[in-house]
Amino acid sequence: MTFVAAVAQMTTTNDRDANRATAESLVRRAARRGAQVVTLPEMWPFIGNNVQRLRDAEGLDGPTVGLLSDLARELGIWLFGGSFAERAPEGDRVYNTAVAHGPDGALVGVYRKIHLFDIDVPGGAQFVESDDVAPGDRAVIVETPLGSFGMTTCYDLRFPHLYQQLRDAGVDFVTVPSAFTAHTGKAHWEVLLRARAIEQQMYVLAPDQAGRHNSVRESHGHSMIVDPWGLVVARCSDGTSVAMAEIDRERMLTIRRQLPCNGHRRAFTVERGP
Repeated sequence: MTFVAAVAQMTTTNDRDANRATAESLVRRAARRGAQVVTLPEMWPFIGNNVQRLRDAEGLDGPTVGLLSDLARELGIWLFGGSFAERAPEGDRVYNTAVAHGPDGALVGVYRKIHLFDIDVPGGAQFVESDDVAPGDRAVIVETPLGSFGMTTCYDLRFPHLYQQLRDAGVDFVTVPSAFTAHTGKAHWEVLLRARAIEQQMYVLAPDQAGRHNSVRESHGHSMIVDPWGLVVARCSDGTSVAMAEIDRERMLTIRRQLPCNGHRRAFTVERGP
């Protein structure tokens, strides 16, 4: 079975109306070009002041999820709608929540980002996501007639055990909506995406934010689709764009049969030398 998937890239700012219009335009563009699966980047509705993000956080019944549901239904696509700031039970933080909708508009996946981006790279990125984001505590798989999709988000990419557990649970493809920083992205973005694809022998759909969001934040871009052999089969250029590729599940299964490394894992102990 084959299908066409798209990764949508945008530069989100603090202008919610403009962000919404851009996201909708990209989804429609991908669907017009034949995409059956469309993915949006991390935090596409708003990037800006954390106080404002907390104040305007939504529930799963809010306008962001409503828009994504309407688009998926109207266009008849599987829409992995990036992530947004969802209200959390504790009032001083939000969840970084990725959602997925089926062609009937039904909400079929809700994933709250597990690994939070708390880093301080000298001369580069300083970011403490946990200041105002609460971590999720469960991995999420979306079952579709096209295959099984695992949902992950941005910084999760640095934790291979998550992808191994998704593979063990039967996942065929994985989505990685991101806002990868320009500083770390130059060195690590493509390397990590290709590594996860090669390790788990699965397609990786990675829509990223791109360019400067404000005076202090810039994202790497280079949204891409990577196949189970680790080849980049589609890539966005700079700025707002869409990249598309044919996804061939049989190719994935063939690679897994020919190089069955997942079945070669062995239990072992670790000990220090004499």
